[in-house]
Amino acid sequence: MSNDANSNLEIVETLLNDTSYHIEFNGFLTNHAKQGVVALKGLEASSQRIKEYYNHYAKCTTYGFGLVPSRVSSQKITSNNWQIYLGKHCSFTSYCEFFDQKEKELGMERLLEEYVPILLPGCVGSLMHGTIHLGWGLDSGNRWMIIEGLSYMAFSYVSCQPEKSFPYTLRPDADKSILGSLLHIAEAWETGGKSLNNWREETLANDKYSNASGFHPELSMTGFQNDIAKVLTEGHPLIHATPSWIKNLDMETLWKELYEGITLFYLAKPGDFLVLHLITSLHGMEQIVKRLPIHQQKYAIKCYWTAMLGIVFSDDDVPTRATLEALHSKYKEVVDQDGDLNEGQAWVEIIARAIIEEEEHNPKLVYVQRLIWRRFGQRSLFRIAAGHFTTTPEVGKVEDGLVAGTDRPC
Repeated sequence: MSNDANSNLEIVETLLNDTSYHIEFNGFLTNHAKQGVVALKGLEASSQRIKEYYNHYAKCTTYGFGLVPSRVSSQKITSNNWQIYLGKHCSFTSYCEFFDQKEKELGMERLLEEYVPILLPGCVGSLMHGTIHLGWGLDSGNRWMIIEGLSYMAFSYVSCQPEKSFPYTLRPDADKSILGSLLHIAEAWETGGKSLNNWREETLANDKYSNASGFHPELSMTGFQNDIAKVLTEGHPLIHATPSWIKNLDMETLWKELYEGITLFYLAKPGDFLVLHLITSLHGMEQIVKRLPIHQQKYAIKCYWTAMLGIVFSDDDVPTRATLEALHSKYKEVVDQDGDLNEGQAWVEIIARAIIEEEEHNPKLVYVQRLIWRRFGQRSLFRIAAGHFTTTPEVGKVEDGLVAGTDRPC
């Protein structure tokens, strides 16, 4: 390894080991700094650029707010109470101390095998950023980021209600493939959109999910995250039906179809901030699944699929079936040939744009899309999707009443 490569690796490890900042800021936004470092390293950004990005992000994110200092936990997390405080958005530092000690006792393989299956139903928490942080930590191989990822999954846990699931029994064409399921869901929103929108609005307005009822009080200021929790708790047959492809497809085919289906979804809504998270969280979930015993892997896929649909059903802008079918027909046989690109930018241009981006979701998108482009036959749809950058949504200042360095009460 060259001196430059060694220096780059040392800088990346130093940044990923940093404990200066809390995992969230401005009340409910996720600290993405380390996820951006992993993406920039994967895109072969210089060490200078990676440091510049990290330091600038800490001072002022693209939301317009800087990160906040790490917090002293309000509770000591132990083997006896660690599940009691799941999803309470408190004691992140103590969760890190807990998982740090457990890793020293058990080793990383046993730690993941013992704790991840318990955390998986909560993978949708903080818009799947706990899943992303853990998965991207596993991708990087950095021990401390993995510990943080487990802690963030516990901290942000929101159940996707796996107990509500049942075998899919509706349409055979929607049960055999991931694309078939997505097309069926798109058609359901197109043909029954009024009914589904009414269901969604009634769910979000239901008194049993109000602040006064005590429903997820830690999510009261989060807006869309709170909506997702309400939708998944209420439940819907289209969300909780378990298609047979989860059981029947081999793992590599599952990943291929999931990446393809969600990329088509993104191309139907190019630059969509929420759908982009489905791509980066899918990469995170794949890294997690790789570390699980075989008998637990399909359960993880089931949790991801349900969580993903919870996000989709919490929004009101689902692409039409015709749009998805047209995109699939257009790109299913199209493969990039060297020097012969019929649409979109070349990878070198996309990567150059991503490396200088302040909005860290974009280098993360590009990093994942290039990985799967290489892995699945250089299909053009992955490169074209990578070129559709997102923009940061506007978020107002949140006053949480906490003094810097203090934790939310549990």
